[in-house]
Amino acid sequence: MSNSVLFLVVFLTALSLVVIALVLARLLAPRSFSPHKGEPYECGIPTRGNTWMQFRVGYYLFAILYLVFDVETVLLFPWAVTVRDMGMQGLACVLFFLVILTLGLVYAWKKGVLVWK
Repeated sequence: MSNSVLFLVVFLTALSLVVIALVLARLLAPRSFSPHKGEPYECGIPTRGNTWMQFRVGYYLFAILYLVFDVETVLLFPWAVTVRDMGMQGLACVLFFLVILTLGLVYAWKKGVLVWK
């Protein structure tokens, strides 16, 4: 069996499993049509004022930057364990990784993403 045929079989199997799961969930899920379902809810306290308010994009950018640097530290732990086995090439790769992330941080800093207003 060639690679393209194998890829097509795997892709069609995955696609069909997803479609079957969505159809079964749609058919078997309980439904209740109540006017209370569309109301905003927070901790059992009725909301006051407009509940659909916009947030500044700076909050999302700050959160994405946090996630990027959080993942960076998680990726550095396995590297620290195997640093002796990798030699100078491993050190160079990780330093390249850190330089790219540092450049991203400097870029975000210059753009003012880290300024909390």
